[in-house]
Amino acid sequence: MTTIQLQVPDFLEENHDDTVRFLAAKLYESGKLSLGQAAEMTGLGKTAFAEILGQYGVSYINYSFEDVMADVKRISKV
Repeated sequence: MTTIQLQVPDFLEENHDDTVRFLAAKLYESGKLSLGQAAEMTGLGKTAFAEILGQYGVSYINYSFEDVMADVKRISKV
C-alpha cells in the first residue's frame, strides 16, 4: 500500500481515525476500493469495517442501479 500526505484542517487530524474511516468508506462506496482494501486502509478487519459503514451513510451492499436493472432483465427472461 502507498502512503500519501493530505493537507487537512487541524480539526480533522484531531479525529484522525474517523477521517481515515470516512475516506475509506466513501472510496468503497464509489467502487474505488473493495471491502478488503478499505478495511486494510483503516486497520480494521472486513467484518469490523462493514459494521461501521452505516455511520458514514454507506451501504454494505454496493450494488449499482445498472446492476439491478441487468438482473431484472435477466430474471424477466426466465
